[in-house]
Amino acid sequence: MESTAFSARARSGNVGRLYDETAGTHPGRLALEMDGVAYSHAELRDRSARFAGGLRDLGLRPGDRVGILLPNSPEFVVAALGAVKAGTPFTPLNPQFSPREVAYRVGDADAAALVVHESLLGTAETAIDAVETDPAVVVRGSADGATPFDDAVRFADVDGDPTVVDRADDDVAMQPYTSGTTGEPKGVLLTHRNLRAQSFVGFERTALDAEEERFLSVLPLSHIAGFVNRTWQPLVRGASVYLQDPEEWDPEAAMATIESESITKFGAVAAMYVDIINHDEFGEYDLSSLQEVMEGGTDMPGAVQERFETEAGVDLFEAYGLTETGGGTHAGINATFGPRPGTIGQPFRATDCKVVDEDGEEVPPGESGELLVRGPHVMAGYHERPEETAAAFTDDGYFRTGDVVRRDEDNYYEVLGRKSDVILTAGYNVYPREVEEVLYDHPAVEDASVVGVPDERRGETVKAFVVTADGADPDAAEIRDHCLKNAAPYKHPREVEFVRRLPRTTSGKVRRFELVSQDD
Repeated sequence: MESTAFSARARSGNVGRLYDETAGTHPGRLALEMDGVAYSHAELRDRSARFAGGLRDLGLRPGDRVGILLPNSPEFVVAALGAVKAGTPFTPLNPQFSPREVAYRVGDADAAALVVHESLLGTAETAIDAVETDPAVVVRGSADGATPFDDAVRFADVDGDPTVVDRADDDVAMQPYTSGTTGEPKGVLLTHRNLRAQSFVGFERTALDAEEERFLSVLPLSHIAGFVNRTWQPLVRGASVYLQDPEEWDPEAAMATIESESITKFGAVAAMYVDIINHDEFGEYDLSSLQEVMEGGTDMPGAVQERFETEAGVDLFEAYGLTETGGGTHAGINATFGPRPGTIGQPFRATDCKVVDEDGEEVPPGESGELLVRGPHVMAGYHERPEETAAAFTDDGYFRTGDVVRRDEDNYYEVLGRKSDVILTAGYNVYPREVEEVLYDHPAVEDASVVGVPDERRGETVKAFVVTADGADPDAAEIRDHCLKNAAPYKHPREVEFVRRLPRTTSGKVRRFELVSQDD
């Protein structure tokens, strides 16, 4: 396996050296490409090291935090890898964030620098005005009083050598924030060891050699999957990554890139696959180069998966991971018996996991319970939140994911939903995913989500929010009858509301709490 080529020095300390050794093996191979901007692995190695030197020359020291408020771009990767090499943990910030959301994270992390796209300067300035810190501002583009991004890259050429700082395995490399869909966002402390462990997962989960791997990355780099699983892992393998901006998501542009660049690996969320199969040009582009196709972040409608697989001629597998696990822990690729629709596959070699009941006792295959995970990729804890960190782990070191799953005799896992999303109706547990899968089987349903709403008799009852397909006009009774015929009576949605779209996070997850709140 290619990972054996890494030296002992790259296998500990600053994880940036791991990538540098890859770049030394594949110096001339394309690393990143987007909108005509392309870096080879050697160029990415050198630019990121110079950016690390630029952070040093701006006054940052190891342990200082760097916020990155950039859309998907080669500069995002340069800044992130440069921050890692400088020993200054980076906090990715979603370009869609409001000034208040940026201010919260910049303030909580006490960021010493903020890397910003010029179009987001207004957001950044308003956020900085709201916090007590005064971070140095590096701008992709130009702005008065800020350091241009290219100048930060050049600093080291003028004032000193490119920088790769010595760090311990347990020093923090990356501080993303949880999504905050169920509470205040928390900074997740991912160490150099955590990121290194996820790097090697990238070797485990692929059947392709690095020279064959051409990855189309369309998920936000500000999200753990977009950066770690869709970009960092391929780069460490020496692969080529073609970036696109999810804020300008265009299913036809994705299909065109797959055809023109002979893309071999593609990962997206379910909503993107829905867009692809419903596009007028689906079937006109040659997608036959695809060898690995992944979906993660939310439930994949069976009908969508079947249509995509039939046209592209490749199995689509689901994957699972969390910000707190530094990325993926399970996937259908390379699972013992291949991808198994409706499951997230089997755990990776580094992931030790079990399924437990409310008392913490492990349950047998076929029974549902909370998924617990442990391994070298699991976070060190939450930033400056010792009580919440302690509550997140069991006494023997397993992280409590909060996800309800069940596994079968072959060790394939099926995600049933969040513990907090389980609907308790008249004494029965209803997992939203089970009902949503039934809804997706109705030809008039394009998208759907299920929540629990108060009911005087049952405590809670099931309510479905449905987005209909173009040209379809079902009524609520038709949807309810369909569910009654295909699920246990207590699971069927007694209330159905038709909506134009579902509120989702940038990773594609439905923000169920918004559906519940709008129902109040």
